[in-house]
Amino acid sequence: MPQSPSDHENEYFQREEMERLRRQRREEAARLAAQEKDRLKELHWMRCPKCGLELSEVRHLDVSVEACFGCGGMFLDKGEIDKLRAHKEPGWVDRMLGHVIG
Repeated sequence: MPQSPSDHENEYFQREEMERLRRQRREEAARLAAQEKDRLKELHWMRCPKCGLELSEVRHLDVSVEACFGCGGMFLDKGEIDKLRAHKEPGWVDRMLGHVIG
């Protein structure tokens, strides 16, 4: 039996409504993911991954190194180890550790 134009219209509007709902769910999921990412960043920002205490920034050879005075951990951002290696001064590691250990 041939379909009437109104059946085609109803089918079209149902498809449009389903696509609108899918798009709305994707946007909501993206918004929630961004909120969760921001929440986690706020929770962990400048915190020691080993013990959870607040990290302090220590300057050494023109490089900012994040140091934990609780567990003695030292953390470098991307590219900072290369900057430190470029100095080639004898004993630079000991001097850098002296900032944390004392």
